[in-house]
Amino acid sequence: MEMKKRISLELRNRAPEEVTELVVDNCLCVNVEIEGQNDTFKELEFLSVANVALSSLTQPPSLNKLQKLERSDNAISGGLEVLAEKRPHLMYLNLSGNKIKDLSTVEALQNLRKWKSLDFFHGEITNLEDYQESIFELLQQIMYLDGYDQEDNEAPDSEEEEDEDDEDEAGLPEGQKEEEEEDGDEDEEEDEAGSELGEEEVGLSYLMKEETQDEEDDDDYVEEGEEEEEEEDDAWLTPRPCSLEFPGVQ
Repeated sequence: MEMKKRISLELRNRAPEEVTELVVDNCLCVNVEIEGQNDTFKELEFLSVANVALSSLTQPPSLNKLQKLERSDNAISGGLEVLAEKRPHLMYLNLSGNKIKDLSTVEALQNLRKWKSLDFFHGEITNLEDYQESIFELLQQIMYLDGYDQEDNEAPDSEEEEDEDDEDEAGLPEGQKEEEEEDGDEDEEEDEAGSELGEEEVGLSYLMKEETQDEEDDDDYVEEGEEEEEEEDDAWLTPRPCSLEFPGVQ
Protein backbone atom coordinates (compact mmCIF):
# COMPACT_ATOMS: atom_id res chain seq x y z
CA MET A 1 0.00 0.00 0.00
CA GLU A 2 1.31 3.46 -0.80
CA MET A 3 2.24 5.74 2.06
CA LYS A 4 -0.25 8.52 1.22
CA LYS A 5 -3.14 6.07 1.04
CA ARG A 6 -2.16 4.44 4.33
CA ILE A 7 -1.97 7.79 6.11
CA SER A 8 -5.39 8.71 4.71
CA LEU A 9 -6.82 5.49 6.14
CA GLU A 10 -5.16 6.04 9.51
CA LEU A 11 -6.75 9.47 9.82
CA ARG A 12 -10.23 7.88 9.97
CA ASN A 13 -11.99 11.08 9.02
CA ARG A 14 -10.01 13.09 11.56
CA ALA A 15 -8.05 16.23 10.85
CA PRO A 16 -4.24 15.74 11.03
CA GLU A 17 -3.99 18.10 14.01
CA GLU A 18 -6.28 15.76 16.01
CA VAL A 19 -4.05 12.70 15.62
CA THR A 20 -1.72 11.73 18.49
CA GLU A 21 -0.60 8.30 17.18
CA LEU A 22 0.25 7.28 13.62
CA VAL A 23 1.43 3.85 12.41
CA VAL A 24 2.40 3.44 8.76
CA ASP A 25 4.62 0.34 8.90
CA ASN A 26 5.32 -1.85 5.86
CA CYS A 27 4.15 0.73 3.32
CA LEU A 28 5.62 1.58 -0.05
CA CYS A 29 7.71 4.72 0.30
CA VAL A 30 8.32 6.07 -3.22
CA ASN A 31 10.71 8.83 -2.19
CA VAL A 32 13.31 8.91 0.57
CA GLU A 33 10.93 10.97 2.70
CA ILE A 34 7.60 10.06 4.22
CA GLU A 35 4.92 11.13 1.79
CA GLY A 36 1.72 12.63 3.10
CA GLN A 37 3.15 13.60 6.50
CA ASN A 38 3.62 17.30 7.17
CA ASP A 39 3.64 19.94 9.87
CA THR A 40 -0.14 19.75 10.31
CA PHE A 41 0.36 16.69 12.57
CA LYS A 42 1.28 19.07 15.36
CA GLU A 43 -0.28 16.97 18.17
CA LEU A 44 1.49 13.76 17.16
CA GLU A 45 3.18 11.99 20.10
CA PHE A 46 3.87 8.53 18.64
CA LEU A 47 5.01 7.75 15.09
CA SER A 48 5.94 4.34 13.70
CA VAL A 49 7.48 4.09 10.24
CA ALA A 50 9.05 0.62 10.22
CA ASN A 51 10.13 -1.37 7.18
CA VAL A 52 9.35 1.20 4.49
CA ALA A 53 12.82 1.26 2.85
CA LEU A 54 13.50 4.71 4.28
CA SER A 55 17.12 5.70 3.69
CA SER A 56 17.32 9.21 5.11
CA LEU A 57 15.95 11.49 7.82
CA THR A 58 16.61 14.65 5.82
CA GLN A 59 14.09 17.47 6.32
CA PRO A 60 11.35 15.67 8.29
CA PRO A 61 8.34 17.77 9.32
CA SER A 62 8.49 19.61 12.65
CA LEU A 63 6.69 17.52 15.26
CA ASN A 64 7.34 19.39 18.48
CA LYS A 65 5.23 17.07 20.67
CA LEU A 66 6.60 13.79 19.34
CA GLN A 67 7.91 11.61 22.16
CA LYS A 68 8.30 8.18 20.60
CA LEU A 69 9.68 7.47 17.13
CA GLU A 70 9.92 3.99 15.58
CA ARG A 71 12.04 3.73 12.41
CA SER A 72 13.32 0.18 12.61
CA ASP A 73 14.16 -2.13 9.69
CA ASN A 74 14.92 0.61 7.20
CA ALA A 75 18.12 1.62 5.38
CA ILE A 76 19.01 4.71 7.39
CA SER A 77 22.76 5.38 7.55
CA GLY A 78 22.96 9.02 8.65
CA GLY A 79 21.22 12.36 8.89
CA LEU A 80 20.42 12.01 12.62
CA GLU A 81 21.31 15.65 13.35
CA VAL A 82 17.86 16.81 12.17
CA LEU A 83 16.18 14.97 15.05
CA ALA A 84 17.46 17.40 17.67
CA GLU A 85 16.08 20.30 15.66
CA LYS A 86 12.76 18.80 14.57
CA ARG A 87 12.06 16.49 17.56
CA PRO A 88 13.01 18.49 20.69
CA HIS A 89 10.82 16.41 23.05
CA LEU A 90 11.79 12.99 21.74
CA MET A 91 12.21 10.44 24.54
CA TYR A 92 12.32 7.11 22.71
CA LEU A 93 14.03 6.34 19.40
CA ASN A 94 14.11 2.94 17.71
CA LEU A 95 16.65 2.66 14.89
CA SER A 96 17.20 -1.09 15.14
CA GLY A 97 17.91 -2.97 11.94
CA ASN A 98 19.34 0.07 10.11
CA LYS A 99 22.72 0.73 8.45
CA ILE A 100 24.28 3.14 10.93
CA LYS A 101 27.90 2.04 11.42
CA ASP A 102 29.94 4.66 13.26
CA LEU A 103 29.81 6.44 16.61
CA SER A 104 30.45 9.72 14.82
CA THR A 105 27.02 9.39 13.20
CA VAL A 106 25.43 9.03 16.62
CA GLU A 107 27.13 12.10 18.12
CA ALA A 108 24.41 14.32 16.62
CA LEU A 109 21.95 12.82 19.11
CA GLN A 110 23.71 14.42 22.09
CA ASN A 111 21.42 17.44 21.77
CA LEU A 112 18.28 15.45 22.62
CA ARG A 113 18.03 16.47 26.28
CA LYS A 114 14.83 14.62 27.24
CA TRP A 115 15.93 11.36 25.73
CA LYS A 116 15.48 8.13 27.74
CA SER A 117 15.74 5.13 25.43
CA LEU A 118 17.60 4.20 22.24
CA ASP A 119 17.51 0.99 20.20
CA PHE A 120 20.13 -0.07 17.66
CA PHE A 121 19.34 -3.77 18.01
CA HIS A 122 20.38 -5.82 14.95
CA GLY A 123 21.98 -2.70 13.47
CA GLU A 124 25.48 -2.62 12.01
CA ILE A 125 26.74 -0.34 14.78
CA THR A 126 26.27 -3.13 17.33
CA ASN A 127 29.27 -4.91 15.80
CA LEU A 128 31.65 -2.27 17.20
CA GLU A 129 33.93 -3.29 20.04
CA ASP A 130 32.62 -2.11 23.44
CA TYR A 131 29.50 -0.92 21.66
CA GLN A 132 27.29 -0.51 24.73
CA GLU A 133 29.92 1.18 26.89
CA SER A 134 30.75 3.59 24.07
CA ILE A 135 27.12 4.57 23.49
CA PHE A 136 26.41 5.16 27.18
CA GLU A 137 29.55 7.28 27.45
CA LEU A 138 28.71 9.27 24.33
CA LEU A 139 25.00 9.76 25.09
CA GLN A 140 24.95 10.20 28.85
CA GLN A 141 21.36 11.39 28.93
CA ILE A 142 19.88 8.04 27.88
CA MET A 143 18.76 5.50 30.47
CA TYR A 144 18.26 2.43 28.28
CA LEU A 145 20.11 1.04 25.28
CA ASP A 146 18.53 -1.88 23.40
CA GLY A 147 16.15 -2.42 26.31
CA TYR A 148 18.71 -2.44 29.17
CA ASP A 149 20.42 0.11 31.40
CA GLN A 150 24.12 0.29 32.24
CA GLU A 151 23.65 -2.19 35.09
CA ASP A 152 22.04 -4.66 32.67
CA ASN A 153 18.58 -4.16 34.19
CA GLU A 154 15.69 -4.53 31.77
CA ALA A 155 13.65 -1.47 30.88
CA PRO A 156 9.99 -1.30 32.02
CA ASP A 157 7.50 -2.93 29.66
CA SER A 158 5.64 0.30 29.06
CA GLU A 159 7.05 3.67 29.97
CA GLU A 160 3.93 5.26 28.50
CA GLU A 161 1.73 3.60 31.13
CA GLU A 162 3.92 4.96 33.92
CA ASP A 163 3.79 8.44 32.41
CA GLU A 164 0.00 8.22 32.04
CA ASP A 165 -0.39 7.16 35.67
CA ASP A 166 1.72 10.13 36.78
CA GLU A 167 -0.27 12.47 34.57
CA ASP A 168 -3.60 11.11 35.83
CA GLU A 169 -2.52 11.59 39.43
CA ALA A 170 -1.17 15.07 38.73
CA GLY A 171 -4.34 16.00 36.85
CA LEU A 172 -6.75 15.27 39.71
CA PRO A 173 -8.49 18.33 41.23
CA GLU A 174 -7.23 19.31 44.67
CA GLY A 175 -10.61 18.56 46.26
CA GLN A 176 -10.70 15.06 44.79
CA LYS A 177 -7.11 14.39 45.91
CA GLU A 178 -8.01 15.43 49.48
CA GLU A 179 -11.11 13.23 49.44
CA GLU A 180 -9.10 10.23 48.27
CA GLU A 181 -6.48 10.89 50.94
CA GLU A 182 -9.20 11.18 53.62
CA ASP A 183 -10.79 7.94 52.39
CA GLY A 184 -7.41 6.27 52.60
CA ASP A 185 -6.90 7.54 56.17
CA GLU A 186 -10.38 6.31 57.17
CA ASP A 187 -9.66 2.88 55.71
CA GLU A 188 -6.42 2.71 57.70
CA GLU A 189 -8.22 3.72 60.91
CA GLU A 190 -10.89 1.07 60.30
CA ASP A 191 -8.23 -1.55 59.72
CA GLU A 192 -6.46 -0.55 62.95
CA ALA A 193 -9.73 -0.56 64.89
CA GLY A 194 -10.59 -3.97 63.46
CA SER A 195 -7.17 -5.26 64.43
CA GLU A 196 -7.51 -3.95 68.01
CA LEU A 197 -11.01 -5.41 68.27
CA GLY A 198 -9.71 -8.73 67.03
CA GLU A 199 -6.98 -8.67 69.68
CA GLU A 200 -9.55 -7.84 72.40
CA GLU A 201 -11.78 -10.70 71.26
CA VAL A 202 -8.83 -13.07 71.36
CA GLY A 203 -7.96 -11.87 74.88
CA LEU A 204 -11.54 -12.27 76.13
CA SER A 205 -11.78 -15.69 74.57
CA TYR A 206 -8.57 -16.74 76.30
CA LEU A 207 -9.77 -15.45 79.69
CA MET A 208 -13.15 -17.17 79.33
CA LYS A 209 -11.38 -20.36 78.40
CA GLU A 210 -9.20 -20.11 81.54
CA GLU A 211 -12.25 -19.46 83.77
CA THR A 212 -14.07 -22.43 82.29
CA GLN A 213 -11.01 -24.62 82.89
CA ASP A 214 -10.77 -23.42 86.53
CA GLU A 215 -14.45 -24.24 87.09
CA GLU A 216 -13.98 -27.68 85.64
CA ASP A 217 -10.97 -28.23 87.92
CA ASP A 218 -13.03 -27.10 90.94
CA ASP A 219 -15.84 -29.47 90.00
CA ASP A 220 -13.37 -32.33 89.69
CA TYR A 221 -11.95 -31.49 93.11
CA VAL A 222 -15.42 -31.37 94.72
CA GLU A 223 -16.39 -34.67 93.15
CA GLU A 224 -13.21 -36.29 94.42
CA GLY A 225 -13.86 -34.96 97.97
CA GLU A 226 -17.43 -36.26 97.93
CA GLU A 227 -16.26 -39.65 96.81
CA GLU A 228 -13.74 -39.82 99.67
CA GLU A 229 -16.44 -38.85 102.23
CA GLU A 230 -18.81 -41.49 100.87
CA GLU A 231 -16.09 -44.11 101.16
CA GLU A 232 -15.50 -43.16 104.84
CA ASP A 233 -19.27 -43.34 105.60
CA ASP A 234 -19.50 -46.73 103.97
CA ALA A 235 -16.61 -47.92 106.06
CA TRP A 236 -18.44 -47.00 109.31
CA LEU A 237 -21.65 -48.61 108.20
CA THR A 238 -20.11 -51.89 107.12
CA PRO A 239 -20.69 -54.61 109.80
CA ARG A 240 -17.58 -56.09 111.38
CA PRO A 241 -17.27 -59.54 112.99
CA CYS A 242 -16.72 -59.51 116.79
CA SER A 243 -16.40 -62.10 119.59
CA LEU A 244 -17.64 -61.80 123.19
CA GLU A 245 -15.97 -63.66 126.05
CA PHE A 246 -17.63 -64.13 129.50
CA PRO A 247 -15.47 -65.19 132.43
CA GLY A 248 -16.29 -68.57 133.92
CA VAL A 249 -18.34 -69.58 130.96
CA GLN A 250 -16.96 -72.20 128.76
